[in-house]
Amino acid sequence: MSFLYPSFLFGLFAVAIPIAIHLFNFRRTRKVYFTNVAFLKEVKTSTNSFRRLKQWLILATRILFITFLVLAFAQPFIQSPKQQSLSSQGNTGIYLDNSLSMQNETGKRQYLQLATDEADELLGALPKTPSIQLLTNDFESRDQYLATPDKLKDRLTEINFSPTSRTLESIYKRQNNLLSRNSPSTQNQFIWFSDFQKSTVGDLNKLKIDTNSRIFLVPVQTEETANLYVDSVWLATPFVKEMETNTLNVRLVNTGKDAVKNLPVKLFLDEKQVSSSSVNLDANNSVVAAFDFLVKERGLKKGRISFEDFPVTFDNDFYFVLNASPTINIVHMFGGATGNYIQNLFSNETIFQARSLNAQNVDPTLLNTADLAILDGVTDLSGSLPTSLEAFVKKGGSLIIFPGPANNSTIYGSLLSRLGVPSPQNTTSPDKTFEAIDAPDTRNPFFESIFENTTQKERMAMPAANPVWQWTGRGSSLLRLKTGTPFLSRFDVQRGKVYLCASPLTDNFSTFQKHALFVPILYKIAALSKSQERLSFSFQEPSIAVEINEAGKEPVFHLKRDNLELIPSQRISGKQLLFDIPENSQTGSKQLAEAGYYELTLNGKVQKILAFNYDKKESQPDSYSPTELKQIFGRYKNVQIFSALNEGEFVNEFKSESQGKNFWKYCLIAALFFLLAEILIIRFVKG
Repeated sequence: MSFLYPSFLFGLFAVAIPIAIHLFNFRRTRKVYFTNVAFLKEVKTSTNSFRRLKQWLILATRILFITFLVLAFAQPFIQSPKQQSLSSQGNTGIYLDNSLSMQNETGKRQYLQLATDEADELLGALPKTPSIQLLTNDFESRDQYLATPDKLKDRLTEINFSPTSRTLESIYKRQNNLLSRNSPSTQNQFIWFSDFQKSTVGDLNKLKIDTNSRIFLVPVQTEETANLYVDSVWLATPFVKEMETNTLNVRLVNTGKDAVKNLPVKLFLDEKQVSSSSVNLDANNSVVAAFDFLVKERGLKKGRISFEDFPVTFDNDFYFVLNASPTINIVHMFGGATGNYIQNLFSNETIFQARSLNAQNVDPTLLNTADLAILDGVTDLSGSLPTSLEAFVKKGGSLIIFPGPANNSTIYGSLLSRLGVPSPQNTTSPDKTFEAIDAPDTRNPFFESIFENTTQKERMAMPAANPVWQWTGRGSSLLRLKTGTPFLSRFDVQRGKVYLCASPLTDNFSTFQKHALFVPILYKIAALSKSQERLSFSFQEPSIAVEINEAGKEPVFHLKRDNLELIPSQRISGKQLLFDIPENSQTGSKQLAEAGYYELTLNGKVQKILAFNYDKKESQPDSYSPTELKQIFGRYKNVQIFSALNEGEFVNEFKSESQGKNFWKYCLIAALFFLLAEILIIRFVKG
């Protein structure tokens, strides 16, 4: 048997008090005279024996009362065979997982509320000394100090959900460092309340635990875990057009074991509902829902996908931003006698801002703001134009090269070789024989949304061309001649693209420019040249990249939402701004905490609107069960895993498993019993 507070055993010396009273009780006796002396002797003998028995009983009850009262304060217990007892000398670290996944429910109570109530009851069972640390996912500065249970109970009422999730490794390191710093020579114990979500706790097999510490894992779980969330959203077309029907695709995920039927899902733009759909989701499956919508004007639109799902509600809204009809800047550089096909093509759409210039007079700085550059029959690349084109492509721009009729492939050799694109060879046919162009492969993602169905493609009469160039090597052939040689190919160059066409855009060499394919293919190339803006971002991303216009010298961008304004660490690469979400230097958590829309401003003017959502890992409720935790931590004798937390059961189980069988209540009952026995003996036993 052991004692939780052995210092109280010194109180057993108080047993000497009733013994001393019994031994040195010199109470004076009163003499009574009787006539029959023989009878008095018999009565006196009988009375003295009974009185001594009564006094010994009173002494015994007093000794036992004091003994059991002292033992009640010392709190005796029998050591548990499973674990060592909870140390009364070391520090105790309590971790309360307040991540968003703790919104789940068991018994109609949220995980966080249940864990908070049990932690409150646990604090009442721990020593009333400032040796306890309470830690949450927020990693607040006050977590660094030890406190008494009463102060921590007040703090429990302030704990709310946090968008930050932590691995158990980071929790253990922080707790261990803080407790070891306060008392490096004592043995510490850690108690963790968590749902032990598999997607966020990290690789538990790599968690290294000091054998001098004791850890108690308390799973807060239920057998059935289910949640619905939006995995991703994307547009069916490269960009949104005003006054035209656009389609937004939404992938929804069901993590539960039961199918969900007829789930109403709504699409909002600028807080106005513009579309809705009824979705059916199979168990443990996902589905893609399509939403058709119409925007009436250009500009940035705040989008939101919304549905109702309980009890986990933090991911019922998914935020994104659409840029309706973004301007695509095109620089068309021509040389020699060319047709007006390019000029006429891009003048029909307001989203295109095209400038047609003679290649000999073009200002290379125009490429700094361009998305697409077109070389149309250019016969000479001189000055700084080749260098500017190279930098333009490597920074993310798209370049289309249409040859001239003079077989001038050599002037592009140096530029293309620096870009890693195979140089074309001259292959002019003297008799100008036209070769048919083969039908495109509609399985190529490039042609998505160009053809409505394959039947129309099969009936289409294809154009013909007299190629002046041919090339080999890597690249994606968008169109081929019937002979198998490429007619239009795409080459990826770092962040940009280069397109090569085998024939000039003149009637003597091709009918491609007059064919129905010409417009959608060139439009698709132009659309893909625009850097595809992300619709949404996650707080957990290490860095964010957004496209910007000319920002001037040494610009400083701000992130702003309501009264919150931050300056992230940032740098500009080409037309992209790269920045990191600011973190708290003490806790390492992101300073952007609430999902929604944030403004990217420069000199007080809004440049972009960015949408941020919570990490999808928090939406995946699958957790490690107590059985799985026991298998993982079975190699540690100082780690104890309790069964899943049920209301009112944990503290008793914790005391039984960690402290052993406690007898202080029985000792207190025994002390009261002997006190009552003494009173009854004195009151009712005559003698």
